Amino acid sequence: MSKLALFGRRRLEAALLEAGLISSEQLSAALDEHRSSGRRISKLLVEKGYIAEDELLSVIEEQFDIPVINLGMHPINPAVTMRVPAEVALRHCVIPIAEAEGVLTLAMADPLDLSAMDDVSMLTGAEIKPVAAGENSINYLITQLYSIAEPTGRVASRAGLADQVTGDGVSPAGRTEVSADEAPVIRIVKSLIEKAVEEGASDIHIEPSDDSLRVRLRLDGVLRDLAALPKHSSAKIVSRVKIMANLDIAERRLPQDGNIEWKDGARGSSLRISTLPTVHGEKIVIRLLEKDKIVLPLEKLGFNRDNYKAFLGLLLNHAGLLLVTGPTGCGKTTTLYSALNYLNRPEDNIITVEDPIECRLRGVNQVQVNSRINRTFANSLRSILRQDPNVIMVGEIRDLETAKITTQAAFTGHLVLSTLHTNNAAGAVARLIDMGLENYLVTASLVGVVGQRLVRKICPDCAEEYSLTDDEKFFYRRYFKKEPPHRLLKGARCRRCNQTGYRGRTSIQEILVLGQELQELILLGVTAEVLQRKAVELGMIPLVQDGLRCVEEGLTTVNEVIRTTFSSIFDAGPGGTADSASLLARLHRENN
Repeated sequence: MSKLALFGRRRLEAALLEAGLISSEQLSAALDEHRSSGRRISKLLVEKGYIAEDELLSVIEEQFDIPVINLGMHPINPAVTMRVPAEVALRHCVIPIAEAEGVLTLAMADPLDLSAMDDVSMLTGAEIKPVAAGENSINYLITQLYSIAEPTGRVASRAGLADQVTGDGVSPAGRTEVSADEAPVIRIVKSLIEKAVEEGASDIHIEPSDDSLRVRLRLDGVLRDLAALPKHSSAKIVSRVKIMANLDIAERRLPQDGNIEWKDGARGSSLRISTLPTVHGEKIVIRLLEKDKIVLPLEKLGFNRDNYKAFLGLLLNHAGLLLVTGPTGCGKTTTLYSALNYLNRPEDNIITVEDPIECRLRGVNQVQVNSRINRTFANSLRSILRQDPNVIMVGEIRDLETAKITTQAAFTGHLVLSTLHTNNAAGAVARLIDMGLENYLVTASLVGVVGQRLVRKICPDCAEEYSLTDDEKFFYRRYFKKEPPHRLLKGARCRRCNQTGYRGRTSIQEILVLGQELQELILLGVTAEVLQRKAVELGMIPLVQDGLRCVEEGLTTVNEVIRTTFSSIFDAGPGGTADSASLLARLHRENN
């Protein structure tokens, strides 16, 4: 190691110690392993869990003025990438991403590695400009780009990747060895899942099109493009995911569903796989479910003080039906599982019927729906009622038969939790009646409804004050029923939030508790709008007002509240996902 590289490494170590990100004992342990194995100290610190990769990159950026980039958001020139051989890129964990006027921009997992820069400079004859990037992101791009440009398997065989694939590298025939043809595809899928877990994505979308295979991640509820793979890789990648999920790789005409238990160090995730035949080939959606994110203490669900008390009161009922409503992806599953975890006591018998089971709960009896053997929600519920349950959870009420059995169970001494897809809490009542339930069954069984949405939180690293636009002021007065403040917070957009201004999500809720007055209105057959207005008169905090709380606490923005709650106020289409800025402008015009 050169004196300059040694100085850089020691400067980084001193900066990490000074910032309190690692202890001297942790650094000593990493140095010992570095001396014996020759592996990078920065990599060892991250692998051992002493420091998060983004914290390490942030220190490098501050101390050495080396920019950190998000490769998923950065345009890549494949022609530039191919100037460096695959084995060099893999050995040093680097990838060239751009070149201008004889200067090659080199994304590096360790931008202090001068020998790597020297090797690349010698090969290309260019001056090197280092930028820092996550190791998983670099590995993913290396596998993606080099497996495209070179004959299949050459990258893997040259770098010895076939010997590195273990555990999940099982072929269709059940053998554990991996051929050179299979290794690049295995690496692509593995890197893709690792990146999704690292970024905190909830879903991976792999979508074939006319000329490519589009890959997108759903981050904080919004889909973002990750990469485009070549069309010819589609069949191999789909087959690889199917093998991992124990699906039929020969069946391409019908949708299939499966699961993968994914283990990455001490961190485990359950991956739910869904395939869908399209005109361009099979589309795959992988939903990532981490138990520590699905099951939360009730106080961590984002309830305001009044709603938290109301929700606890509903859970303390010994009998009755409690519904959680909202569009797909609004956190209904997390609320239900967290409620079950709260109710889970040795003296109670809790049984669920789900499709699919998204998280295994210790002490809870969980039943998986299987339509192929006629194990439907309704048939499973009939059997569950003979199992002496105290609490029942039905994944979703989808039809009249399930609705009838669920409500009968609720008014015969069982607490039943379930979900419905409706725009607001009052809409759940109308939905049950539309299914064919008599009004008296609804009033006799239903104790409460939680309407819920997830809103993105302002990125704490780039939060800044701003002056409200005229459209936002109008919305504030019209729907928040208040005079707008002069200034609010928003995200200025930074690398930590992928230039979105948001990082993480929290929930907003409205809780409709069915008292005598609301039950009488239901028996009279009033509309959902009338029921909603009466519930607000009786003290229910509507979604948009709970959103106001989050805005005033600096958690989210006016635009985000509009984006998520719009469908519960206006006719904006399913889910209310229309562009909030255009909706604001339209509303302002129509009301002037």
